Amino acid sequence: MSVPGTPPVITLDCVTKRFTPGRRVVTALDGLSATINGGRITGLVGPDGAGKTTLMRLITALLKPDQGALTVLGLDSVAEPQEIQSRLGYMPQRFGLYEDLSVIENLELYADLQGLVGAERRQRIDRLMAFTGLGPFRRRLAGRLSGGMKQKLGLGCTLVHPPRLLLLDEPSVGVDPVSRRELWQIVQTLVGEGMSVLWATAYFDEAERCAEVLLLNEGKLLAQGPPEIFGARLKGRTFAIRLEGVDRRAVLHDLQQLAPVADAIVKGRDVRVLLTPTGEAAALERYCRQQAEGTAQLRPVEPAFEDAFVDLVRAGQPGGQFPETRRSAAPAVAGASGKTVIKVAGLVRRFGDFTAVDGIDFSVTRGEIFGLLGPNGAGKSTTFKMLCGLLPPSDGKALVLDIDLRRAAAAARARIGYMAQKFSLYGNMSVVQNMRFFASAYGLDGAVRQRKIEASLEEFQLGPYVDAISENLPLGYKQRLALACAIMHEPGVLFLDEPTSGVDPLVRREFWNRINAMAAAGVTVMVTTHFMEEAEYCDRIGIIYRGRLVAAGTPEELRQAHRTPARPEPSLDDAFVDLIQHYDREHPL
Repeated sequence: MSVPGTPPVITLDCVTKRFTPGRRVVTALDGLSATINGGRITGLVGPDGAGKTTLMRLITALLKPDQGALTVLGLDSVAEPQEIQSRLGYMPQRFGLYEDLSVIENLELYADLQGLVGAERRQRIDRLMAFTGLGPFRRRLAGRLSGGMKQKLGLGCTLVHPPRLLLLDEPSVGVDPVSRRELWQIVQTLVGEGMSVLWATAYFDEAERCAEVLLLNEGKLLAQGPPEIFGARLKGRTFAIRLEGVDRRAVLHDLQQLAPVADAIVKGRDVRVLLTPTGEAAALERYCRQQAEGTAQLRPVEPAFEDAFVDLVRAGQPGGQFPETRRSAAPAVAGASGKTVIKVAGLVRRFGDFTAVDGIDFSVTRGEIFGLLGPNGAGKSTTFKMLCGLLPPSDGKALVLDIDLRRAAAAARARIGYMAQKFSLYGNMSVVQNMRFFASAYGLDGAVRQRKIEASLEEFQLGPYVDAISENLPLGYKQRLALACAIMHEPGVLFLDEPTSGVDPLVRREFWNRINAMAAAGVTVMVTTHFMEEAEYCDRIGIIYRGRLVAAGTPEELRQAHRTPARPEPSLDDAFVDLIQHYDREHPL
């Protein structure tokens, strides 16, 4: 906690920052006023495009505000930029590690840049090696580290000269839950030693670990305060519904149509519901009685931070309701329900002497959503690429739609859809040009191609953006366009690689409404994600670690397998971390 009477570390007074890409004017921050106290972790929370990175760069005096005043550590950001930069540490999203240098060589280089010499230099580097847990990897090239280890090395380099104020811009994006927890433990130790930390994140569960939170959206400050106050305003409005023997996606769809429901998401076997400020639980009770008398369970649950964000944003939207997603628009796929669509047996992938995937077995049926999870470097992405036909297996069997990927990968690729983690379309082409290109690539032409494009523009509500350059689209519309292009040819299997990384909860809900509708129509979906809330939408999950499938089951089964008296309701994140740690104990390297 900060010491009473001490000045704040950051003061913002009506700070505005605009950018002018092309002929447009984009307001990244709009009249932001806030005070940030020291000696704690303050969360800068919001989706991509909220203004987090712009604010970080203003605080580091790398940018100047267009309007307003900004004070950092008692210094004016415009008049005293160099003094500010000498007193703080800044770890941007893409920290500048030298990938052809080893761990120790990266730290030595940053020590040189900070002018650290002699015994102080040796002691500092040794402590950082131990502190970050990178000691056993001191000679490994940075380019060969996992994502989590790279983040820890980047943090170590930032700390070569200990700053009074540490700025971390989304350090846990793309990092698995185990590495994310390790990062938090390191940073909490730093705060215990007197450092002040500003942690920017798009993960709303991380907000609950902060002492205080600034919640941003579209350049505006929605709210500020301790995380517990965000949930307190929702008391009595959050519930969980479980209907035995009823498809949870159908329940989700039904609940989204009820007027008193402000939000609904899948949570394992349950559907979590947030009522509107005037909504009453009686509406949920009536629904349960109508659907499954005697088998329905309705219970109150504690509000989550994400609930508060959704409530605040929906309150500012006309109608505040769910975007319409027509279930009939999902591609129709012929075939019997329950048919195996993806079959993996003894799958192996070697890179020289290194075995990245070591004898994996699983299957996925028609209309099933299957999540492939695992720590960075565990073999998850390699498995995913083999199943997409982008990487040939070294051994074993991989069948997609009865096509052997070792013999006919090109034929399989023509019948699957693929949506990459990052926006992978052509940024300098318009929406309709991207659609035409991908339709042609999938063999659609003439009147068929035109009908599919027109249907996609209507279904994904892209009509107003038809001639817009795709790289200038809002993030949610980029995602719509990427998905529209991925399913233009009505694939039987859809592969999603980290599909909602960085997007806000409302966009994520719209996306999963569409995916649920496709699964209901018979499309098989395989998804990779580090976002555990997203994994809850999966029917089953497979966890890959050290090249092997170490666990598989429904989200509920995985959670319950790690229930303890001290933790009767473990999260999926808890189960994931426990599983990896248990495997390491049972199979030491």
